Amino acid sequence: MAFIGWIAAALTTFSFLPQAIKTVKEKNTSGISLGMYSMFTVGVFLWLVYGFIIGDIPLMLSNIVTFIFASIVLTMKLKYK
Repeated sequence: MAFIGWIAAALTTFSFLPQAIKTVKEKNTSGISLGMYSMFTVGVFLWLVYGFIIGDIPLMLSNIVTFIFASIVLTMKLKYK
């Protein structure tokens, strides 16, 4: 069962990497919703907190990485809007 959790965590986490790379390279955030990324980033942070509370390592690690990617995109959205 843990294997499924690790695969799910990797897929959902790294699905945001292409958007983060594209945003950093192009510095273009016009197609990104500020509301969506704000809610998403807060939601990921709360999943991270929940992961720490229940001691679920795949949940913690995936949400640490996703939070970093989402925070980068959100910061750039705020900077370049």
